[in-house]
Amino acid sequence: MVRTAFMRLLRRSVEIITPRRYDRSVYVRGATLAVGLLACCAAPAAMAQVNKPVDPNPLLWATVNVCDTTAHPDTIGIRASMPGTAKGRETMFMRFQAQYLSRQDDKWHNVSGEGDSGFLVAGRADVKARQKGRYIKIKPRTERVVLRGIVTFEWRLQGKVVRRAQRRTRKGHRSRAGADPPNYSAASCTIRR
Repeated sequence: MVRTAFMRLLRRSVEIITPRRYDRSVYVRGATLAVGLLACCAAPAAMAQVNKPVDPNPLLWATVNVCDTTAHPDTIGIRASMPGTAKGRETMFMRFQAQYLSRQDDKWHNVSGEGDSGFLVAGRADVKARQKGRYIKIKPRTERVVLRGIVTFEWRLQGKVVRRAQRRTRKGHRSRAGADPPNYSAASCTIRR
């Protein structure tokens, strides 16, 4: 039974990766064995890659730097940093999105409306790094809401995206501006009604 399910899975994956212009029956037998061997050998390596960051650059980060303070009630502040590039000809963009943790399905969902900034110009890539931030005011519908931020980074050259990265907020980053209290950094924010 397990072997049959495993074989069905392999066949499905072969059908997906086999080009449609070729006769599938010619490739399925040899490809099934090859895919099976690759899956067995590559599985440990693939699992090791899951937790590896896409870009380990320490200048690429996002953090919560404001969380429901007296000066900023019912507000999450998201701050991010992105590195410049070697040539520095690109223009850098950041998109700030707030997400809330749903009690119903225990998953993160995007906050609608003002919870998405769209892409904002961060500046030219001719510097070591640039920071930008966004305050998002939330009106909790429940007694408390847990929030986090997702920041999408784009480097564009003549209007075309040449590089893209994404980070969710994490603690331990120092904002150059906007933190309340000063040097505040967290992965998430809880706002109470």
